[in-house]
Amino acid sequence: MYNEILTIGPVTIHGYGLMIAIGIVAALAAGIRLAKRKDVDPDELYNLTFIAVIGGFMCAKVLYCIVEWKSFIDEPLKTLGSDGFVVYGGIIGGTLLCGLYCRFKKLSFFKYFDIVLPSVAIAQGFGRIGCFLAGCCYGRETDSFVGITFHNSSYAPNNVSLIPTQLFSSAGCFLMAAILFIYARKEHADGRTGALYLIMYSIGRSIIEIFRNDFRGEIGILSTSQFISIFILLTGIVIYFRSRTSPSCPG
Repeated sequence: MYNEILTIGPVTIHGYGLMIAIGIVAALAAGIRLAKRKDVDPDELYNLTFIAVIGGFMCAKVLYCIVEWKSFIDEPLKTLGSDGFVVYGGIIGGTLLCGLYCRFKKLSFFKYFDIVLPSVAIAQGFGRIGCFLAGCCYGRETDSFVGITFHNSSYAPNNVSLIPTQLFSSAGCFLMAAILFIYARKEHADGRTGALYLIMYSIGRSIIEIFRNDFRGEIGILSTSQFISIFILLTGIVIYFRSRTSPSCPG
């Protein structure tokens, strides 16, 4: 909606990029605070954040290219250079890369898993505000009072009242982060906090997909993200109940 926040000479600060940056800083700050509370080395959190951010962006782009495989085959460089990302690619790829790092460093993966994922929810909350400013990830047309109209968006239909799915997603992510950080204050078996993130995010994402109207790929009657959500939900449930039988899941 207001993606160009500030222009100074040849440099323009875009709302989407600004919100991503704020989200990463806020997530890191919250994660460090939780790490100290859990008596976990906060220095390793910097390394994991770097891996998660860089690896997450790369994997989100890879999954986007897979979803948009026709466009990638026709114009690979254009597809790679586009603004398109698939969030689930970032979550899955970032988690796997962090897991490999923990194994290499002989760290307890699930201890950091429980710290990083609640922090990720904060980053996603700010990221979705960035989506709103840019106009991407927009919702269906609506006549309700909650509708938002874009006038200069390069992504969303302009001059049409749309469901602000970006803001609903943002609010859901912040609420999820609050729940997870409150939950994490108490002692739980390693892995349960991160598992709750997977469970809540997959359910919330599946619901919000119903109201979105941008093209996101589809598998049968489900959007690509809804299809992936099934496996993320099952993974979260397995980790959650597995951790109930083990006071500390090994890295």
